[in-house]
Amino acid sequence: MNKAINLLGWVGTAAVVIALGLRFQTFKPEWNQYSWYAAMAGLVLVLLYMASQWREVSQTFSHRQTRLGTIAATSVVLVLGILVALNYLASRRNHRWDLTAGKQFSVADQTRNILQKLDAPVKVLVFDKATNFDTFRDRLDEYEYLSNRKLTAEYVDPVKDPVRANQHKVQSFGTAVFTYKDRTETVVGTDEQQLTNTLIKLLSGAQRTVYFLQGHGEHDTAGSEREGFSTIYQALGTENYKTDTLALAQKPEVPADATVLVIAGPRTDLLQGEVDAIRQYLDRGGKLLVMLDPPDKQGQAPLANLVTLLKDWGIDAGSDVVVDTSGVGQLLGANEVTPVAVRYPAHPIVERFRVITAYPLARSIRPVQGGTNGRTAQTFVESSPQSWGETNTTDLFAQKPIAFDKDKDVQGPVSLAAAVSVAAPKPPAAAAPELKPASDAKTPATDAPKPETRVAAIGDSDFASNGWLGVQGNRDLFLNTVSWLAQQENLISIRPRDPEDRRLTLSAQAQRNVALLAWLGIPGAIFALGIFGWMRRRG
Repeated sequence: MNKAINLLGWVGTAAVVIALGLRFQTFKPEWNQYSWYAAMAGLVLVLLYMASQWREVSQTFSHRQTRLGTIAATSVVLVLGILVALNYLASRRNHRWDLTAGKQFSVADQTRNILQKLDAPVKVLVFDKATNFDTFRDRLDEYEYLSNRKLTAEYVDPVKDPVRANQHKVQSFGTAVFTYKDRTETVVGTDEQQLTNTLIKLLSGAQRTVYFLQGHGEHDTAGSEREGFSTIYQALGTENYKTDTLALAQKPEVPADATVLVIAGPRTDLLQGEVDAIRQYLDRGGKLLVMLDPPDKQGQAPLANLVTLLKDWGIDAGSDVVVDTSGVGQLLGANEVTPVAVRYPAHPIVERFRVITAYPLARSIRPVQGGTNGRTAQTFVESSPQSWGETNTTDLFAQKPIAFDKDKDVQGPVSLAAAVSVAAPKPPAAAAPELKPASDAKTPATDAPKPETRVAAIGDSDFASNGWLGVQGNRDLFLNTVSWLAQQENLISIRPRDPEDRRLTLSAQAQRNVALLAWLGIPGAIFALGIFGWMRRRG
């Protein structure tokens, strides 16, 4: 009997050892599932053995030295258990604190949004020297965690494995090859913006085309000066949009491949034929972004055709200039005619949008009360409560004192942007449905969604120009608007921050203070110290 009991103890101990071996072995991963059963069996056998030896165990613990040793051993086990538990929780609940001013080491909302919505595995092959793997690993480990392991990375040294490098046509060290379903994209570098843009191209598939209307004094998409649109034009390319310009006066028809048509700050009105072409485009499910500036001088002709087009879609462009007396614009070195927005009414374009945007010389853009032809627009950007829409532009342009007139002006907060989305009034004729065999009669064919027409209007175009993209949210607001129009809602978010952007923004008052300190303060202090020292020596 005693031999059988002793055998229980040995078998139980052996089962626990086997469980550990199965848990950590790598040559047969499918055996890992048996480690739990072996551990439970071993624990039961060891407990049975200890129960059968209870007299010997109690006598052993009656000695003082044994009790002290047991307490010490128990303390060690508890400390080890706590450390193991903390490490386990840390591996499952990873959290980092980014203490940099610009949050440059935090994953951007756009990256997080894309990774969390992956619907299929993404495989990343990193080709670099083994000594440089950690450069990629620091970034991609976080991508893996945020994607719930749907994105996985493998690291390959092309010197040791030239065959795989040749298969993927790797030309240089530091190359990452992304594979998703049957698509592949390659990127060189570890910058978050580059990696995320590669993911966007991979997930988006076919490129969508954004056309910028030309011929009415709009912003130059190739211009690199402050008023140019070259930076935002290039930013669209990084999000897998193909960009081009369009002159409707020469070819009065919006191309069939146009995903979004952008009208960026026209100085003269559109011709009636151009407006008719845009109407036809919208009727069949087109997408339009109008950035309409207020007149910047007295007597400038109103853009009647374009304003009427917007009103047909439930959007009213005010004949005013938004004046903001909140003082927030001074943080950007601007004056009262540069409203700064921190209020964003609920809309997909500004979902989780918590950064400021600034609009130099803006007009109100409001939804038409009650809508137009069943089309009801929504505001998605508002100025501060201390602002208003100034209708007395004569005094404003003459730089005379102005004040809010409750009978004529628009009380703040003023709507600066509005958008509308409806089913396309005249969608293209759909292809005839494919006949189903009789065996599939029980499975009804799902109707394709109707084409949508989407229109967005913003009361300023300069906010997206090269000179104003340094404001925190201007770039994101423009790109989010285009993404919503293109029905690419997964791209709506705050993009990765530029790690090279170290600009310091000072208010106008702060700039004056710095100038006074440099011209008078520091020289005055040195002069005063000199006088003080001279007087002490004389005394």
